[in-house]
Amino acid sequence: MTARPLLVLAGATAARAGLAAASALDARPAGAPWRRTNYAGRPVTLLGGPALAAAATAGAVLGAPAGTRGAAAVSGVVSGLVGGYDDLAGARPEQARDKGLAGHLAALRAGRVSAGAVKVAGIGAAAAVAALLTRRDRGVADAVLTTGLVAGTANLVNLLDLRPGRAAKAAAIAAAATLRGPAGDLLAGPLGAVLAVLPADLGERVMLGDAGANSVGALLGLRLAAVPSRPARAGLLAAVTALTLASERVSFTRVIEATPGLRELDRLGRRPA
Repeated sequence: MTARPLLVLAGATAARAGLAAASALDARPAGAPWRRTNYAGRPVTLLGGPALAAAATAGAVLGAPAGTRGAAAVSGVVSGLVGGYDDLAGARPEQARDKGLAGHLAALRAGRVSAGAVKVAGIGAAAAVAALLTRRDRGVADAVLTTGLVAGTANLVNLLDLRPGRAAKAAAIAAAATLRGPAGDLLAGPLGAVLAVLPADLGERVMLGDAGANSVGALLGLRLAAVPSRPARAGLLAAVTALTLASERVSFTRVIEATPGLRELDRLGRRPA
């Protein structure tokens, strides 16, 4: 318990160092592939994502309980890597239509493997390995729940990365809410990393992108998989799955804008469009 503030500080410090490195790279030609124009037409860089993924993963491994350090490393690193691949390859013109689950399936039916499909497969494989590395997963049911929570939460956090600060706020709130308990230290470092990146995200200097959102989401999922009650974990997975399927038909942005409380929280700290 007493180590948690230090873990939060370590995660924040690592993220700030990563952001400084990202800023230096963005000023060079090598940073060009990571540059994007956001929803408001402002230039941003996706390099904040790798900076967050590295800091969050390192913090998670540092704070993870014995028996879950390997799972934290695999979940954070692989999700960040394949997310970064999707950030870069998914920006190619031929990938423009391959968005969402429907888009990835359509590409497969057409004989193409989208960058998003590669990411989904990579995160799914990492989640399965994390389930095998987690000591508490002694049965098939537990392994399925862990795999689903790690992969599903990674995707869900990424679905929120459509407005500055939205995914980071959601991740910070979820991490803070789950700090209690023996497995809470797993998210102390990632919480610090997210909070350190949040001002740059809200200021529209960086975006989390798939690299950052998927990595942090996978670590959140690993923490949820440590909930002792199997019915509770099953309920969490059902909620994550339901929200993911709903995103194929319902705009999260429209729902948030139409919901008092959520709308104000979403806009808090954000620059006017």
